[in-house]
Amino acid sequence: MTLRVLIVDDEALARSRLRTLLGECTAPAAIVAGEAANAADALALLRRERFDLALLDIHMPGADGLTLAQTLRTLPGAPAVVFVTAHAGHALQAFDVEAVDYLTKPVRLERLQAALQKVERLVAAGRAPVTGAAEEVLIIQDRGRTERLPLSEVLYFKAELKYVTVRTAAKSYILDGALSELEERHADRFMRIHRNALVARSAVRALEKHHDLEEGEGWAVRLNGLDELLTVSRRQLAAVREAIAAV
Repeated sequence: MTLRVLIVDDEALARSRLRTLLGECTAPAAIVAGEAANAADALALLRRERFDLALLDIHMPGADGLTLAQTLRTLPGAPAVVFVTAHAGHALQAFDVEAVDYLTKPVRLERLQAALQKVERLVAAGRAPVTGAAEEVLIIQDRGRTERLPLSEVLYFKAELKYVTVRTAAKSYILDGALSELEERHADRFMRIHRNALVARSAVRALEKHHDLEEGEGWAVRLNGLDELLTVSRRQLAAVREAIAAV
C-alpha cells in the first residue's frame, strides 16, 4: 500500500524535511500528494483531492493545526491526522481530536514509519480514522514522546515499584498510575490474577501448573502472543478459573 499524504506546515524547511523522510519510508510507502502552508490552503486541497493522511503542524498563522483537525472531523472521507510539532505540550488536546499519532520535531524516520503503519492499518480496515466513536486508549508518555495506545492491544498490566508496566504483543511501556485504578476503570476487559498483575480476559489462553521461585509450586496463565507465564496467586485462582471457563 502507498499512502497519499498531505503536509501542512507554515515552514518550507519543515515541509522539505518531511518530504525527504517520507521518501525513505517503506512498508508502507508514502507519496506527498499535496502541501499547504496554512489551514485555509489545506482545506482547499482536501475538498479537491483524496488523502489518506494529513501531517499537521500545530502553530501556524491563522487557524492552528488543532482547529484544522477539528474541522476535518466534519468532512466526508477525511484523512487520518498525525501531528508533527516542536511543542510536546499539546498531546492531550491532539488526542481529543482523535489524532492517530503525535510526533515531535525533529522527527526520526523510525517514528514516522511507525505512524504510517498505524494509518495503514486504519485504511486497510476501511475505517474513517477521524470520525465516529473513538476506541478506548491509554496515553503513554515516554522520554518526551506521547503515544496513543489502543486498550485492545494491551495484554497485561503489572505493578513495578512506583510504575505500571503495560505489555502488548510487540512492546512494553511504562505508565505512571496505580493498578487499582486501572482495575476499577477497565474491569470489563481485565481481571486480577495476582496482587501485582491484571491480564486481558480475551488474551488468556491457558491456566497451567508451574514452579515459582518465590511462591513454590503454583499456577500461572499463558497469554496469546507471549511466551511469558504470569503467576496466579492462590487468592485469585478460583476467580481466574471461573473467568476462563466463562470466556
